[in-house]
Amino acid sequence: MKNMFKKRINKNILYPLIIFIIISLLSIFSASNIILVIKQIIWYILGFILINYISKIDIKNIYKYYKYLYILGNLLLLLLLIFATPVNNSKCWFTIGPITIQPSEFMKLILIITNALVINNNRNNKEYITIINVLVLTLIPSILTFKEPDTGMVIIYFIISFTMLFISNINIKYFTISSLFLLLFISIFLSLYFYNSNTFINIFGTNSFYRIDRLLEFINGNGYQLSNALISIGSASILGHGFNNTPVYFPESETDFIFSVFTTNYGLLGALILIITIIYFDITIIKIAINIKRNKDKLLISGILSMMIYQQIQIKKCLL
Repeated sequence: MKNMFKKRINKNILYPLIIFIIISLLSIFSASNIILVIKQIIWYILGFILINYISKIDIKNIYKYYKYLYILGNLLLLLLLIFATPVNNSKCWFTIGPITIQPSEFMKLILIITNALVINNNRNNKEYITIINVLVLTLIPSILTFKEPDTGMVIIYFIISFTMLFISNINIKYFTISSLFLLLFISIFLSLYFYNSNTFINIFGTNSFYRIDRLLEFINGNGYQLSNALISIGSASILGHGFNNTPVYFPESETDFIFSVFTTNYGLLGALILIITIIYFDITIIKIAINIKRNKDKLLISGILSMMIYQQIQIKKCLL
């Protein structure tokens, strides 16, 4: 029975992954060139090799070294600020020949593992201590990542941590208080941005002001890149313009705007197929989390799921 369940779950996860891979390669080719497609294929192959290797490791061994993983993740972020070559005024990647590595992507998973262990191991302590521990552990990589600068990744860190705290059945009183403190900080931050920009720049710097400006442009649907992406999607109609046919130009389309490329090529029908596949994939992961008994494993999956859903919403915002 156990093997049958495992096989069924693997199949339910594998089919959407295959669809995602095909869609991503078609879209990358349409947005860029065959060289980037080949690089993506290589990363997929390496990813499946890594997944196969990790699946054979007892999760207890990964949990055992979570402190070292957390230190290593933050050390990489620090070294990035010191030694990385700036790309578009950002120090987000280590460049090794033709390969670029973004440590903050690994930090997301390390933070999820760390939070799962810290929350689980502090179940017998006072709940506010657990919240403080999680927030401090989240704040350290957030500061380092904010300095790169990568504001979007910082938002993901906090979404991961707050979701895991919420899932952990922390007393709603403590959860609400910590949320209110965070909202208070955000309110002061944004108040300075909107009503006293000089003070904001003196405290946080011009880079921070520019990043908030870009973030609000994305939320409000403004900006040249986003506007053109929306125009391109709107022109696609039901079936789209067809493979490798993106009539409206928007820069860096192979990055955060890859969903726009796919929707432009295959229209509303293609977008709906992709969204339904994503929902099916998420529901499968949720079912796995529900059936898991160990608290730290449940927390681990909830952190991964919160990370994926937030990033999916970011991508699908272009359609809305």
